Amino acid sequence: MRKKVIVRAPVLTRSGYGEHSRFLLRALRTREDLFDIYVIPVGWGQTGWITNNDEERKWLDDRIKETAIYGQQGGQFDISIQVTIPNEWQPMAPINIGVTAGIETTKIAPVWLEKANLMDKIITISEHSKKGFVESVYEGQNAQTGQPMTLECSVPVDIVHYPAKKFDNLPDLDLDFDYEFNYIVVAQNGPRKNLENTIRWFIEENFDQEVGLVAKTFIKNNSVIDEIDTENMIKNILKDFPDRKCKVYLIHGDMSDAEMHSLYVHPKIKCLISATHGEGFGLPLFEASYSGLPIIAPGWSGQCDFLYAPYQGTDKKKKKNKKRPYFSEVEYDIAPVPDHAVWEGVIEKDSMWCYPKEGSFKMKLRHVRKNYSKCKKNADILQKWVSENFEVESINKKFISSIYDEEELGIENWLEALSVEEHA
Repeated sequence: MRKKVIVRAPVLTRSGYGEHSRFLLRALRTREDLFDIYVIPVGWGQTGWITNNDEERKWLDDRIKETAIYGQQGGQFDISIQVTIPNEWQPMAPINIGVTAGIETTKIAPVWLEKANLMDKIITISEHSKKGFVESVYEGQNAQTGQPMTLECSVPVDIVHYPAKKFDNLPDLDLDFDYEFNYIVVAQNGPRKNLENTIRWFIEENFDQEVGLVAKTFIKNNSVIDEIDTENMIKNILKDFPDRKCKVYLIHGDMSDAEMHSLYVHPKIKCLISATHGEGFGLPLFEASYSGLPIIAPGWSGQCDFLYAPYQGTDKKKKKNKKRPYFSEVEYDIAPVPDHAVWEGVIEKDSMWCYPKEGSFKMKLRHVRKNYSKCKKNADILQKWVSENFEVESINKKFISSIYDEEELGIENWLEALSVEEHA
């Protein structure tokens, strides 16, 4: 008997969690012999909503309508899958699974542990995110008895990565850059992404060089007002460098997956850069990795799952190392998050993240520009490894096996058939 699965998630948003939601729905759709799928859409911050008029959007709209009707009829579900930060998890079915990108710092908030323990399983996106759940422990006292208490994660935590995508017939973006060599940064302008330092360090390193930086960014959303605010943010940085030769370009607004891939493989875009403080996974970094784009980033947090690959060569001594970086690794320090980044119930005041070192970041910018053929060779090796090891069919299977035991379902179906025969 097929299981009724309710997915509560920001399935129609342009957010990272929206993309995560659509990925797992695609995985569920590969096994419609096992699952009846229902969908409850929720918002995510101030991010925009997808407007695609394609088969997937039509299917989503149909499932959302069917879910509303089924709910009005008092319908019940066998499994709930909730894709969001843990603060919003709640029991909705006999089996409840929380799906999250986790936290970008060294520990998760106590409320996350409390909510996690309401679930039957957690699925997260990287080793870093899993570590946050399994290693965060809080000691306290029972408010009524005064007895010591330990708050920790008491449910299983699985890792299921994003799959690498393949694209055909890419659109022409009709972009005109002044120089042949351009870096790109893809990040929201917030405390964690460290965007202002990224732009400033790029300019200081390349002040008199004929190179450019493409900033695919926004502050809160994709509105016209946000675009103006984002432009003003960049202009405020640029006014400190009136005589610079290097260029900074802004790309603002929604772009489809295919358009983003066109950006990564544009012949004048040579390297993706990130001075991030931490990532649950690092979707733009991942997209750049399977696009064959050289990458500059710190070697800390979620991106480590795919930026390090097994050594590719003939030197037997080096084979002893399990994995090596196939990107330009920026040195960093681990230190407490700043006060302005603290988010009650999400980013704890005593948690830490990485601080990329300015000198190391600038040195890597210079290294990639001056040694591009070598860096591109490493990027090509990484592209091949990521494409093979994050292949969509295998990732889909991993997700399905994580949420339900097919062997158990087979036994259920056998018992149901046996019962029917007995009553015949």
